[in-house]
Amino acid sequence: MVPSNYTETVETGGELESYYLKNGEHEVAYFEKDIDEDFKKYEVYYPKDLIKEDTTLPVIVTVNGTGVKASKYKTQFKHFASWGFIVIGTEEEESWDGVAAESSLAFLLEENENSESIFYGKIDVNNIGIIGHSQGGAGVFNAITNMEHSNLYKTAISLSPTNEEMAVSLKWSYDVTKINCPIMLLAGTKGDFEMNMVIPTEAMYELYNKISAPKLMARRKGMEHGQMLYSADGYNTAWFMWHLQEDENAAKAFKDNGEIYTNELYQEQKSDSL
Repeated sequence: MVPSNYTETVETGGELESYYLKNGEHEVAYFEKDIDEDFKKYEVYYPKDLIKEDTTLPVIVTVNGTGVKASKYKTQFKHFASWGFIVIGTEEEESWDGVAAESSLAFLLEENENSESIFYGKIDVNNIGIIGHSQGGAGVFNAITNMEHSNLYKTAISLSPTNEEMAVSLKWSYDVTKINCPIMLLAGTKGDFEMNMVIPTEAMYELYNKISAPKLMARRKGMEHGQMLYSADGYNTAWFMWHLQEDENAAKAFKDNGEIYTNELYQEQKSDSL
């Protein structure tokens, strides 16, 4: 679950993190479409004002964590949409394989060609990102490497992803060596579940070191596994603003000696080729 007021209550340790944690300037609208028994429905949040303009919009595809359907973190969807993104998710509960993400993206691509759709001609196919937490973090890896539209993802964020050994034991296998878009890996530091089961520090470094694409990793101090879904959203938003909207102010959080590397709320900060 994501607290309804998290953008006002999450502690930040830098000006950029604080700025991008706030809601953006756009009013948000909602669209849904019922689908099959597994995914239940596509849930789409988008900037109401921009959808009416003669422009295309960047997309964020979300990948659910275990037991956390899109309807349980709609506050986060609204937050991203307020910054000018079309954000899509489903009620999928087995997201590790990336299939729900692929289905979501394929739906938006179809709507982009459907003259009767509100999203007709609105999808910026050159600026598509993806984010997932926990099981959904593994789903991100598979969505950007094993799916028909994997090559359309310009960037990705994986939050507290299931470590590789655990993923194999659960039959949630992935191969991060296939990743070829910039990716940010974030995790917490609190609790046995986060630190010893899901994503131990050594396992996180192993994932990071296997990725040859531009990459960044960091751990948010004092955050438990579930809190990592939203507690780093200032930097999640900045990452997407940089990669999908060419926001150079947002890029200052990550490039060169960016803010995240000296932010005292984070540790294990490391990046390559950004």
